[in-house]
Amino acid sequence: MAIKFIDEANIEGKKVIARFDFNVPLSKDANPTITDTTRIDMALKTINFILEKGASKLILMSHLGRPKGQFDEKYSLEPVAAYLSEKLGQDVVLTESCTDSGIKSYLGFNESKVILLQNLRFHPEETSNDHEFAKKLASYADLYVNDAFGTAHRKHASTYEINTFFKGRAFGGFLLQNEIDALNKIVERPTPPFIGIVGGAKVSDKIKIIEKLLVSVDKLLIGGAMAYPFLKAQGHDIGTSLCADEDLKLAKNILALPYKSKIVLPTDHLASEEFGGAPVQVNEKDIPKNLMGLDIGPNTLELYRSHLASAKTVLWNGPMGLFENEVYSKGTFGIAETLSELQNAFTLVGGGDSVAAVNKAKLADKISHVSTGGGASLEYIENGTLPGIKALRFGI
Repeated sequence: MAIKFIDEANIEGKKVIARFDFNVPLSKDANPTITDTTRIDMALKTINFILEKGASKLILMSHLGRPKGQFDEKYSLEPVAAYLSEKLGQDVVLTESCTDSGIKSYLGFNESKVILLQNLRFHPEETSNDHEFAKKLASYADLYVNDAFGTAHRKHASTYEINTFFKGRAFGGFLLQNEIDALNKIVERPTPPFIGIVGGAKVSDKIKIIEKLLVSVDKLLIGGAMAYPFLKAQGHDIGTSLCADEDLKLAKNILALPYKSKIVLPTDHLASEEFGGAPVQVNEKDIPKNLMGLDIGPNTLELYRSHLASAKTVLWNGPMGLFENEVYSKGTFGIAETLSELQNAFTLVGGGDSVAAVNKAKLADKISHVSTGGGASLEYIENGTLPGIKALRFGI
């Protein structure tokens, strides 16, 4: 059974409750403002569609931050309500809580068409996937829409259990649809040559995705701190570079797999005596004992560029080094630039840091798809679906 998306829904005159991911970064001052509105902006297509199709009420749901199941002013959705009101050109009513007794009154008022429920995670029942909490949320509406891909890997009340109460009346939003369509190009039949690029800090965090990718990729380019356990497992010196015992063990196991020949590791490095300190160019795989690797070197970047030149499908997750520091950003930005120049390839960037890198390099519009969900996109590639998507498809 396929997911139904909102363009198949009969929305006119209906109350619609919709889950979005408005978990946006806020400034740290007394009156917080949103410092990056991307996640809200990407939800507007679905929101406007629901309103244009004549919904009588639109009830928006989201979490923000990690307030640990209780009210915390700094995680209030008030800045989100203000921004949405401005973008939609109409009032957006923010409720006191998700279970506020006044919500039923708002649903009866003609003036307030758009209602934003206060932060879902002010309630511990949200993350515990509580049945009664989901039932309460469901009681506000006739139809349910999930457009929060970034949280679809969580079995939470607003993304999972709520589907129990909307059998045949649950729909995916446009953002969810775009994510599924893009990720399926990686999961189902990636056009070869398929190149995977994996970076970041811990092998243990990405063990499943590495094992999954090694089956389907033609080459897997590894950079960032991810590379050092692999180099050490091959017998190379890595100096004081980041390398946990667990990661070393996992790297050895991966290098024992039949697909190990697909793995490509750095041949040179940019290193330093201290984290973020003065750079030292290391022109070989081995790193001197007093140095830590902080970026791939120029020869490695050229090697990775050469593998990417003929690629038809590319998945990138994780930076090549300490890209937040300009001195150690050349590897990461070099990869971003290379992907932006691939004319005949499908390029997908997923994961918080690599997405941050393409945004910082102002190259996001030259990538085929930049995923909105870091953990969610990896889990989708690993499993071919997510709990929130399964629940939409089959009901629960």
